[in-house]
Amino acid sequence: MYRTNTCGELRLSDAGKEVTLAGWVQRSRKMGGMTFVDLRDRYGITQLVFNDTANAELCERANKLGREFCIQVAGTVSERESKNGNMPTGDIEIFVKALNVLSESVTPPFTIEDNTDGGDDIRMKYRYLDLRRSVVRKNLELRHRMTIMIRNFLDSRQFIEVETPILIGSTPEGARDFVVPSRMNPGQFYALPQSPQTLKQLLMVSGFDRYFQIAKCFRDEDLRADRQPEFTQVDCEMSFVDQDDVTALFEDMMRHLFKEVKGVDLPGKLPQMTWHEAMRRFGSDKPDLRFGMEFVELMDVFKGTGTFSVFNEATYIGGICVPGCAGYTRKQLDQLTDFVKRPQVGAKGLVYIMFNMDGTVKSSVDKFYAPEVFVQLKEKMGAKDGDLVLVLSGDNANKTRTQLCTLRLEMGDRLGLRDKNKFECLWIVDFPLFEWSDEEQRLMSTHHPFTMPNPDDIPLLDEHPERVRAKAYDFVCNGIEVGGGSLRIHDCKLQEKMFQILGFTPERAMAQFGFLINAFKYGAPPHAGLAFGLDRMVSIFAGLDSIRDCIAFPKNNSGRDVMLDAPSTIDKKQLDELQLKVELKKVD
Repeated sequence: MYRTNTCGELRLSDAGKEVTLAGWVQRSRKMGGMTFVDLRDRYGITQLVFNDTANAELCERANKLGREFCIQVAGTVSERESKNGNMPTGDIEIFVKALNVLSESVTPPFTIEDNTDGGDDIRMKYRYLDLRRSVVRKNLELRHRMTIMIRNFLDSRQFIEVETPILIGSTPEGARDFVVPSRMNPGQFYALPQSPQTLKQLLMVSGFDRYFQIAKCFRDEDLRADRQPEFTQVDCEMSFVDQDDVTALFEDMMRHLFKEVKGVDLPGKLPQMTWHEAMRRFGSDKPDLRFGMEFVELMDVFKGTGTFSVFNEATYIGGICVPGCAGYTRKQLDQLTDFVKRPQVGAKGLVYIMFNMDGTVKSSVDKFYAPEVFVQLKEKMGAKDGDLVLVLSGDNANKTRTQLCTLRLEMGDRLGLRDKNKFECLWIVDFPLFEWSDEEQRLMSTHHPFTMPNPDDIPLLDEHPERVRAKAYDFVCNGIEVGGGSLRIHDCKLQEKMFQILGFTPERAMAQFGFLINAFKYGAPPHAGLAFGLDRMVSIFAGLDSIRDCIAFPKNNSGRDVMLDAPSTIDKKQLDELQLKVELKKVD
């Protein structure tokens, strides 16, 4: 037996007990004839005591222990003289009688502490060491706990967990597929699933009316803090339901998780906001409602009422009111102007109006407008003395709103308004069914080709498909899209119409999706579903800015696993077996 107890469970009530512990040396310190070692395992830290007077040889061996040595000790639980109230085991220590070094360690490349000296790159290269840190380990423990809760919740609602294949056919609509060559079928390729979408719809045709899966999914796309090339989603599908049935059930699931994990009570009914309203008020289909600064359109205030040509030529002018910031210095305002001009934001400039505490007004455009224009602006913005109004304009309303959204979030960060311990959740509904792709020069599905159009808008499909709303819904929390789904098309003719609008020939539609179209001929039930991003859910509950630290072995921002050095080349023998030849093209 390597251990009788873990390093996190012993308490003062165990004093006098003979125990055996095993773990890693966190740190050691010699004080006179005593040596103290902090022993760590997954469950916590326990202090070990070696007494030179009691056993000089044992104490000498303890002095040779290095950081991260894996050891086993046997000894007696004793009450600690200098107690540590910051540790669960801080009332006790182990008077060591036997020491066994199970494995020595070289000096780690960074300290295995909560506040480590290791940067992101070095910690990702030695991820197996990084996972020893309690702050990272706790994220994975939270992920485990939440996964169990989700499984139990869905099981209690008659969902059945079904595993779907990882090697499937490529469906190049949407994000790029990861493709896998087939040795037994030369020149042909599998794809890794971006989602089990069509497979779970087939399960509905099969009569499994409530399905779920903790599904691994893959997308070959550019990375951000909330994206990885492989990710996990809580994937669900239901038959004989409408939109309200789906949103109500999964509101209950999220309400359960928030209560059990965070002790937070979500409202009995979450608000719903249409996509158009979200874009108009916040410039985003995932608005952060933890703070105000809603957009106010200012065309009637500024356009044609002064000589500022930028506003007079604009097709959209919008502003936000930043409370209590009229005292911003010129340097701070220049920093904000530089911020909105960054390529990632793309604005050409920023206009500010300060409503000072003494009632005066100072603005970057005050020479272009009469004083009464700023009186009207103050009233329309709901501004008070001491507030700062920031204004952007442009010739594309949605593009300018998106820029203003980025500025709003930046101000929320600067003012500390995006509290990670506050949670504001809502549903975004009535998305456009299609969006225009400049790259493809055609309409594309906003979500995927299987999304049901709003029945009221079906007559618009032939003449005005861009005006058709989708029966789709996204769950948003604190400005993050946590999950989303839709009602699905279950009528063959309507599905064929969708493919036609998306530019599919009948032959191409059958080649890519014939299995689904044919299945619908055998009594497909009305069905709907959604998927929650498990990584994003855990990161929100853990208060993380990135999903990487709630994934055991994540990729970096270039999509590389620096620990495994993947992706990598394969040898010629493997290529020959696959009947493939690699020819790299130069990229300008």
